[in-house]
Amino acid sequence: MGNFKFLLVLMAVVPSVLAQETSFPPLFEGIFTWMKDGLNHYYSEPKDIGLPKSEYDFIIVGAGSAGCVLANRLTEVEDWSILLIEAGREENFLMDIPVLVNFFQFTEANWKYRTVPSNEACLGMKERRCNIPRGKVMGGSSVLNYMIFTRGHRKDYDIWEKMGNDGWGYKDVLPYFIKSERVEFPNADYKFRGSSGPQSVSQIPYRSPIGRAFVHAGVKMGFKEIDPNGERQQGFHYIQASMHNGTRMSTSRAYLHPIRSRKNLHVLKRSHVTRLLIRPGSNIVYGVEYLRNGKKYAVTARKEVILSAGAVNTPQILMLSGIGPQDELKKLGVPLVKALPVGYNLMDHVALGGFEVNVNAKNIKVPSTDRILNSAQDMYDFAEFRIGPVASPGGIEAIAFVDLSAPSDPDGHPDLELMLSFGSLHSEPTLQDNFGITDLIYNEAYRYRSEAFSVYPMILRPKSRGRVWLKNKNPRSKPLIDMGYFSNPVDIEILTKGINFTKSLLKQAPFKALKPTLDFSKIQIPGCKQHRADSDKYWECHARHLPFTIYHQSGTCKMGKASDPTTVVDSRLKVHGMKNLRVIDASIFPEIPASHPNGVVIMIAEKASDMIKQDYGDLVSDAISFNFLMAKKNEIMDQAN
Repeated sequence: MGNFKFLLVLMAVVPSVLAQETSFPPLFEGIFTWMKDGLNHYYSEPKDIGLPKSEYDFIIVGAGSAGCVLANRLTEVEDWSILLIEAGREENFLMDIPVLVNFFQFTEANWKYRTVPSNEACLGMKERRCNIPRGKVMGGSSVLNYMIFTRGHRKDYDIWEKMGNDGWGYKDVLPYFIKSERVEFPNADYKFRGSSGPQSVSQIPYRSPIGRAFVHAGVKMGFKEIDPNGERQQGFHYIQASMHNGTRMSTSRAYLHPIRSRKNLHVLKRSHVTRLLIRPGSNIVYGVEYLRNGKKYAVTARKEVILSAGAVNTPQILMLSGIGPQDELKKLGVPLVKALPVGYNLMDHVALGGFEVNVNAKNIKVPSTDRILNSAQDMYDFAEFRIGPVASPGGIEAIAFVDLSAPSDPDGHPDLELMLSFGSLHSEPTLQDNFGITDLIYNEAYRYRSEAFSVYPMILRPKSRGRVWLKNKNPRSKPLIDMGYFSNPVDIEILTKGINFTKSLLKQAPFKALKPTLDFSKIQIPGCKQHRADSDKYWECHARHLPFTIYHQSGTCKMGKASDPTTVVDSRLKVHGMKNLRVIDASIFPEIPASHPNGVVIMIAEKASDMIKQDYGDLVSDAISFNFLMAKKNEIMDQAN
């Protein structure tokens, strides 16, 4: 943590230093120039209104991946007034340094949720509880995540449509993926990509020998090197990220900074929404109540309240307002407004942690955060040119999407993801605290330093479900979370097959130059030694001890028809049985897509913005771009068919 604290000190002194007319060595000159640019980003964030008006047309709760998009698109209608409320503080430029991504889970930018103790999973975590990081900052979890930008497979959205969600098939969502993004690298599948949207998408400006070996090994196995956001998703690729010029491009930077001067947008920061205001004797929502500096306030909405607080906070607000499971609300003494299965259907992409491979080639040094931050050359490359390992998000370099049942089918619907990271538990002690691993497991299996990299096999289409529910009526209390990891045995089967696939990959010729240790029986953790090393039973035990969340919590306000008793919102994202209330965030996923969801949530908010404009007769404000996108979508689909 020493290097991180040093950077914090630099952040505190840099404004006064920049005011001096002094010559610096090239390294420091580059760093100070970069910091000056960072401060400019900080000052371009919309200011905290402090004391809002008493009433707005729309109130958006949560300035995360969805809320920032909604604030931008709804304020395009100049007659509408919008209040965006965020519980967290401003994003700062240190948060935009990709290699530091692990550290910000320890700050107030994270809600710091943990699961309830489990006997089925998280067995190797402190108190048998997994950490669940969620963003509490302008930009939300797009400031805490690893910036990986993918869309998923077309079947993901056709499945949504078949589940009763008209207008959510692939042909319907594709225009909004295109509308949202600005691709900033060559060789993309431009027929399916956008080039003029707010959200920058870049490739990482760094390639390690490990990352190259991973992608080349995939090609050696018969897979294609792909654009994962293009026509097909099965294959290997270097990651695409929500980045611009080597730094994080959160949704706040992408969607809010450019509109900070719009007079019909007010932003309220450090304000925690506690409940909805609902007219007595009706289901009409007319505003929200929030806490700020320990005091309670209220603000009303003429048209709608939109909950975009994420898959944990959105259901919490609904349940505190009397919208949720009837029996549970009754037990807590929360007056029932509408009985709905709020908080159920919780999904996540869970990976097996601690699968690490030692590199024995003496000429190859595996990058680590300490090594990178102590390298004058790496720091200079980033400060001056925004390249090098500092621009790599937590060491994640490359990804494979694999359909285990049809690996040779280019149109396969992936159920397994492999993430390649040059970071490892052996070289990154911070990861122990990121995931909450017990000292017993960490000290015995991972504390010794070595040149090692990690591969994370991850379940892309999980069958297991968890839930979120209230601990009590106090809005300051954290809700209870049970991820339900591995409650469906199919998920364990996929994960063990994924480990066997990973072992085959590592034996391919491109990895030989690294001289990797391929005796996987040496990977053994306390609590699983009763199983034969490197057996499926061992890996199942290992997975149950060290399940790593990939921060993709979703599904707790499931979208579907009102006749489906498992759903909370309809296909226009209106809460069943309520008026003037929508949910627009990852909560609405009926099934989690085979992708990292940040780009998916951005798409949902783009599409929902047009729905709202349609509902109020104001889509004409964006009609030209909308019609262009629909025409392009039809052209692509015609060619694909």
